Amino acid sequence: MRPLTDEETKTMFEKLSKYEKMLKMATNISRDKLVSVGTCFGKFTKTQKFRLHITALDFLAPYAKYKVWVKPGAEQSYLYGNHIMKSGLGRITENTAQYQGVVVYSMADVPLGFGVAAKNTQECRKVDPMSIVVFHQADVGEYIRCEDTLT
Repeated sequence: MRPLTDEETKTMFEKLSKYEKMLKMATNISRDKLVSVGTCFGKFTKTQKFRLHITALDFLAPYAKYKVWVKPGAEQSYLYGNHIMKSGLGRITENTAQYQGVVVYSMADVPLGFGVAAKNTQECRKVDPMSIVVFHQADVGEYIRCEDTLT
């Protein structure tokens, strides 16, 4: 990556300052009336647990330590909100622990969503094909299924 020229730096900070101003203006709106500012990563439930939304996928996927790849035949099932079975598992990152958060990818390395590993890597190799290996949490199909609740 090259360093920015003075003109490019000035332009970049002018653009950022517009968003800083918008953020400051948003603080004048009461929390119950404000939907979001920027990208919504998730929401807190009534029991104060944080639920990630699929809108956070683009930010989480490049930094994911634990990944799962789904076979092409199982992609559609996952995108409809179903868990991933052993028969649909393409690959899994080595040393993935049970109940570890994972990012789910297609075999073409396209991020599809995220979930929780139901089994560790070693157990995934031994279980029968109809066993659940990843619990579904969120997938890109939610953009269509739940578009009214993602804001």
